[in-house]
Amino acid sequence: MWLYSALLLFSILVPVALSFDKKLQFYKQWKYLFPSIFIIAFFYILCDIYFTKLGVWGFNPRYHSTIILFNLPIEEWLFFIVIPYASIFLHESLVVYFPGFKLNHRISRALSIAIIVFLSTVVLLNYDKVYTVYILSVVILALILSQLGKAEVIQSFYLTFLVILIPFITVNAILTGSFIEEEVVWYNHSENLGIRFLTIPVEDFGYAFSLILFNLLLIDKLKNRILIS
Repeated sequence: MWLYSALLLFSILVPVALSFDKKLQFYKQWKYLFPSIFIIAFFYILCDIYFTKLGVWGFNPRYHSTIILFNLPIEEWLFFIVIPYASIFLHESLVVYFPGFKLNHRISRALSIAIIVFLSTVVLLNYDKVYTVYILSVVILALILSQLGKAEVIQSFYLTFLVILIPFITVNAILTGSFIEEEVVWYNHSENLGIRFLTIPVEDFGYAFSLILFNLLLIDKLKNRILIS
């Protein structure tokens, strides 16, 4: 049963179909988007391979294809292309159609500092939990990088991420075992906080947040470099 493939296809169909919307013209961003997606995916996939080998998480063969690369099903590789594309499409759609949909700079900065302090405390108190330490540290790094320069990306992303969470929760809940007999992706819960929303480990929200934010920051960097040159 190729449930994982079906979820990815479901996630990407509408964003690709609407990428040619006359006002949004998302396809014009592909020259920045795809380099960013592949660069960020490279680092996340390396960590994915490593933590799969450690048994921090794994994949149920009942729900994915038989194509396996470095212990990851092909769907997991495609995840790092499909989900960022769909999420960034939704982010950009909201920015274009609702340009005022963002936080004030001071509020955004204060929120970032508060989150960094909070997550740093959680990491220190749970240093023995591999997934918790890994992903919260990555979120902290992403937030620190987002404060460099004008930090305009994070101002809008704090709000657009709340909207992105709607499809994220739908897809990830199924991947982690909601509404189906077994999970598509299983976790060693001794390596995370054990806090779940439905069947989703709370760390997964940080995973999604950092993955998309890193892409947005790199896209912004690539755009500015091209404009300057």
